Amino acid sequence: MLFFVIDAFGQFWMTRDPTRDIVLILSLGAAAQWLAWRARLPSILVLLLLGFVAGPVAGWIHPDELLGDALLPLVSLSVAIILFEGGLSLRLHELTSVGRVVGNLLTIGVATTWLMAAATAYVVVGLDAPLAIILGALLTVTGPTVILPMLRHIRPQGRVSSILRWEGIANDPIGAILAVLVFEFVVAAEAHSPTYYLVGGLIKTAVVGGGIGLVTGLTLSVMLQRYWIADHLTNPIILATVVIMFAVSNRLQAESGLVAATIAGMVLAHRSPSEVRHILEFKENIRVLLISFLFIVLSSRFSSSDFRALLELRTLGFVAVLILVVRPFSVFFATLGTGLPWSERCFLAWVAPRGIVAAAVSSVFALQLEAAGHEQANLLMLLTFATIIGTVLVYGLTAAPAARRLGLAERDPQGVLIVGAQKWACRIAKTLSDLGFRVLLMDTNRAVVGAARMHGLPACVGSALAENVLDNLDLGGIGRLLALTPNDEVNALATQQFSRHFGRENAYQLPPKTAPDRRGSHEKHLHGRWLFGSSINFAALDAWNDIGWTIKVTKLTAEFDYQAFRARYGPTAVPLFIINQQGRLVILTADTSASPVPGQTLVSLVPTLPKESVQTPDLPGNTN
Repeated sequence: MLFFVIDAFGQFWMTRDPTRDIVLILSLGAAAQWLAWRARLPSILVLLLLGFVAGPVAGWIHPDELLGDALLPLVSLSVAIILFEGGLSLRLHELTSVGRVVGNLLTIGVATTWLMAAATAYVVVGLDAPLAIILGALLTVTGPTVILPMLRHIRPQGRVSSILRWEGIANDPIGAILAVLVFEFVVAAEAHSPTYYLVGGLIKTAVVGGGIGLVTGLTLSVMLQRYWIADHLTNPIILATVVIMFAVSNRLQAESGLVAATIAGMVLAHRSPSEVRHILEFKENIRVLLISFLFIVLSSRFSSSDFRALLELRTLGFVAVLILVVRPFSVFFATLGTGLPWSERCFLAWVAPRGIVAAAVSSVFALQLEAAGHEQANLLMLLTFATIIGTVLVYGLTAAPAARRLGLAERDPQGVLIVGAQKWACRIAKTLSDLGFRVLLMDTNRAVVGAARMHGLPACVGSALAENVLDNLDLGGIGRLLALTPNDEVNALATQQFSRHFGRENAYQLPPKTAPDRRGSHEKHLHGRWLFGSSINFAALDAWNDIGWTIKVTKLTAEFDYQAFRARYGPTAVPLFIINQQGRLVILTADTSASPVPGQTLVSLVPTLPKESVQTPDLPGNTN
């Protein structure tokens, strides 16, 4: 049986058949995504590598023969769906609140990058002026799909994490619209008089694309809000609507379909944020599939000479100027007068990886220019891919050391994310904050989050189990998780969610209501490390809080050591944390014993002694 299976596979592999090529493209795309996830690498790099291997190196895939005239429409439709999903992820009301720096980066920074990148392509590479202008517009787009995982790994402190996150998210639709309009300008200017362009080309693209996108977004929003679409039909109908909208817009005005797709996504997200949550999950899955398809197909179209061109001196010089000159200058001009510290400005100047949108849009333009007989069409896509590979590699390898050198990140961040914001959890957070550790509280209950904020504690409303929770939290300076909710299952799932980010050794939870036994009824891989003690569960902490137990911060000395502390507060006192002589936070667990020494600081939960009975406020607890 095995022989027949192997023989059938061999015949399938050796036969030049469209089915084999399609299966291979999808299989390589899925394999690249899995390898990137396992190796914690940007998926775009693995996709490009496998595409190069499958195309120019091994000759397994020939996209032009496989797809023929359908190649350009398929790529264009895929890009439109990707940009629609990008528009769905942008919240306009949040964009207005992220500050002056992001606004400057999206205006002054984009304009500076556009002009300097175009000039560099013209001077260093020798690209024709029209194509250099298009390339400059394409490279204003930074890649949120690359930046967000990078920020999760680095966890920079200060405002740079929020600034970079929102620059990347907002740059996707804004940069794509700019690139499409500039492309329309160049095509119209080459085919017609400048007057025609000024009156017709650009205005028609903006009006047709923007108008159709606006109407489509509003129509879909009304249909969702009035329940005119059944839940199980929502995703296919919206997907079909986006495809139809793209085709109609392009028919009325060339290249306006990409503008329409982006605008429709932004309008739908702004008008119906609650209705698009389940749509986003579907669109993210479609995006992963389309990105895998696009990058395998597009990178396999490169020839051996194209691959060698990536390593040419002029190509490497172009990427080097973008990294060393263009990005620093654009950030410098965009942050003038904003009051941003020099360390944060330097880090912003050193992080600008390009990603999926730049590659996808450049591919559409290159295919259209190639069909029109433009000699340097392939060079446009080649330089874009070279920029993606170069920036992802350089920033991916150097951003974390740069952040640490600038004092914006730590190799072992000591801050704490606390899931659960009840009163005694807030007391713990306030104590740690007063000791100099960054804390962030998270809870699904808006009332307790509001109470924590009233006492000056950073807190946010949200679920620790949400799929995109890591992208929405500013975890700069935070390296541990304390799951303190009353729900044991939520605590266990939260530790599993964040252990991929912090590491299993830094994910802690309260012991469950039923004491864990030693025979394996609570497998270690299914929960976090038990906090404080095997019997110190939520009910016990809640009861102690109700009878007035307090949190004590005790600096141990030779005269008042741990034995003296125990003699004073008795065996019922619960040690919670130790701050060692180096200022590092040690979180005590059920499998570790407290043995602080003089010179260290002990944080513990203790019963209030009669002579210490005072009126204790809700926050933050008493300290010695």
